[in-house]
Amino acid sequence: MGRPPVVLMVPALLATLLLVVPLAAMVAATNWAALPGQLRSEPLREALWLSLSTSTVAMLICLVLGLPLAWFLARVDFPGRGWLRALVTVPLVLPPVVAGIALRTAFGRTGVIGEPLLDLTGFAFPFTTAGVVLAHTFVSMPFVVIAIEVALRSADREYDAAAATLGASRWTTFHRVSVPLALPGILAGMVLGWARSLGEFGATITFNGNYPGVTQTMPNLIYVTRQSDQDAALALSMVMLLVSIGVLLALRDRWLGTP
Repeated sequence: MGRPPVVLMVPALLATLLLVVPLAAMVAATNWAALPGQLRSEPLREALWLSLSTSTVAMLICLVLGLPLAWFLARVDFPGRGWLRALVTVPLVLPPVVAGIALRTAFGRTGVIGEPLLDLTGFAFPFTTAGVVLAHTFVSMPFVVIAIEVALRSADREYDAAAATLGASRWTTFHRVSVPLALPGILAGMVLGWARSLGEFGATITFNGNYPGVTQTMPNLIYVTRQSDQDAALALSMVMLLVSIGVLLALRDRWLGTP
């Protein structure tokens, strides 16, 4: 194959350094001696539990709602399918703060959905743990839907056709053929969506505020802690870094495998 050209090696090296150096600097700046005590703090335990639980619930919602949507996009031809796919991907490029404002406009106490809901049930999403789940679901759903759609498209449609010729309904084909074939991609999409949900900050704090034990997730806690205690913020960031590494290890067969 020959020696790699310098004109490609240099920018590749710079890109690697750009991605690795900030993380290495954060690890080096962490006060490891004080880390165990900081990790035992009550605010951290509350925020970590809230982040893990809300992200998990959000992913269950994304699976229940996103899997059928991904199947429709991958398997059903209908007018406007391209427009629907474009709308689904909008939250991917939407600034998180704008996502929070959109959620407040729709689900706030005076929102187009939130106001009738409040009048009917007395319940409002903003500043509640349910609101955190809603924000996480909104920002994570596109990751899950797109990943699952790609997995379904990668699965051979001839198996679907074979099931149909044997008399299987589309529902039977869906849960007995399509889903099992695409299961690795579905699980990968869920893990990616969960990681995105765990790191969500802008939409969550805009829509729900930052109330300890109720809406204060790990990113929110890191943000407010950094203003008063840099070492504690580094310790909290290390927790998130370790979780992110765990997500990468969970996807090692997809991203760390050798060709």
